[in-house]
Amino acid sequence: MSFKTDIEIAREAKKRPIQEIGAKLGIGEKDLVPYGHDKAKVSAEFIKAQANKKDGKLILVTAINPTPAGEGKTTTTVGLGDGLNAIGKKAAICIREASLGPCFGMKGGAAGGGYAQVVPMEEMNLHFTGDFHAITSAHNLLSAMIDNHIYWGNSLDIDNRRVVWKRVIDMNDRALRDIVTSLGGVPNGFPRQAGFDITVASEVMAILCLSNDLEDLQERLGNIIVAYTRDRKAITCKDIKADGAMTVLLKDAMQPNLVQTLENNPAFVHGGPFANIAHGCNSVVATKTALKLADYVVTEAGFGADLGAEKFLNIKCRKAGLAPSAVVIVATIRAMKMNGGVLKQDLGAENVQAVKEGCPNLGRHIENVKSFGVPAVVAINHFHGDSEAEIQACKDYVESLGSEAILCKHWADGSKGTKELATRIAEIADSDMAQFQTLYPDDMPLFEKIETVAKRIYRADEVLADKKIRDQLKQWEKAGFGDLPVCMAKTQYSFSTDPKLRGAPTGHSLPVREVRLSAGAGFVVVVCGEIMTMPGLPRVPSSESIMLNDDGLIEGLF
Repeated sequence: MSFKTDIEIAREAKKRPIQEIGAKLGIGEKDLVPYGHDKAKVSAEFIKAQANKKDGKLILVTAINPTPAGEGKTTTTVGLGDGLNAIGKKAAICIREASLGPCFGMKGGAAGGGYAQVVPMEEMNLHFTGDFHAITSAHNLLSAMIDNHIYWGNSLDIDNRRVVWKRVIDMNDRALRDIVTSLGGVPNGFPRQAGFDITVASEVMAILCLSNDLEDLQERLGNIIVAYTRDRKAITCKDIKADGAMTVLLKDAMQPNLVQTLENNPAFVHGGPFANIAHGCNSVVATKTALKLADYVVTEAGFGADLGAEKFLNIKCRKAGLAPSAVVIVATIRAMKMNGGVLKQDLGAENVQAVKEGCPNLGRHIENVKSFGVPAVVAINHFHGDSEAEIQACKDYVESLGSEAILCKHWADGSKGTKELATRIAEIADSDMAQFQTLYPDDMPLFEKIETVAKRIYRADEVLADKKIRDQLKQWEKAGFGDLPVCMAKTQYSFSTDPKLRGAPTGHSLPVREVRLSAGAGFVVVVCGEIMTMPGLPRVPSSESIMLNDDGLIEGLF
């Protein structure tokens, strides 16, 4: 059986003018800043005017740990949003923007899949409205101003060995991870070791996604710690006097982007911080705006619930004052079989026992989500070839945990395939069953926060951190940063730090390699295991297959 590719389906979409999409949410033409005919930014003035409106219900879509079999979290987010609209609800979708690095690397382009997509697909996966370019430029302006300050006399007495602010580029380029800058003699400054991160790992990206408005943005930018003096005094972005110019570069990028689904329903696509090194959610301003304009807002968090949902709930909701009414956990029968030990090439054969053996990974995520006081429903994202017996085995397992699993066929059928899920989620959200609570209080010591996440979410027995790391955490507490949440950076493929350890492992330890203070974003990054902030391209990158065809259309972008 042959299926159309995502890009073929997206290209056939019957898009409506973006002004019509805005009108569905009560956004007038004068409040939209159009970028062509099918995408626009929502003006800051309009957003500010919505402040006193009542919020709609917030629904989070998360997933099991990612596997090569695919889970379809964004696809389900879009499908559920379309499904809610199809049953007569006023719903909007909030997702992240795509990074060029993964697009041309291993992942390829994506904004959902099948008949549950957000369009225009090509633009969203490429330059879109320029937000990521603005973030890259603002970040690198600060980098340039730091080196310029040192060159022209260094009145702040920055220790050239202790500049912690790197440069960024929105591309996977391993050659830039560790570099030496300012070679070539006196005119080029003082040589030092430096490096690049990918743009989505920039603290500027995290700050933009957590800021409420331009004033909040500039204050957070000013608080970024960029270097230290010889006596270890912190030097901030505000000390370098870069916060004002950076805010200017980010002025338009702060305004959320409005686009549409294949079924012409409104979707906000804004921001895109890494889900392992940062908090992995779309912007607070987009989510809050959607909540003022729609009765139901469906959003997602990156990777599995152990990373994305934990950070959404412990960081984004804490910082923004948000509280979800329900959580959808996406799983596939194929992924259950992989967690049960089946190789990718053997996933086509029915194997009910493997499904049963793989389900504990799903079960762990259900238990974790419920520990936040929010009801969880499992969405089984249907793949062609899933057998009735395999689906029933998954449903029976979820039911044994006191939850429910609903089969969804949105990839093939659009909103028709998610009406059952949409109806149930609306019932749960309207019942106000959720009693949301964060996993730990603000005043808990930083190391105890790390232990809480490690033991309660990952089921680790212990956290391994040497004295240097523990002392650093205590120093930050003394400096007034002890009330910050922790942002765990680890592999997305496992509850442990071993990406090959699937299922629901116990009895493992969590090794902390380093800790980083993101004073502007407002969290402490805890790096566990091998995590890269500048990925490399795979042996055969997606970019090798991306090209323009004879008709001038893009091919290979999934």
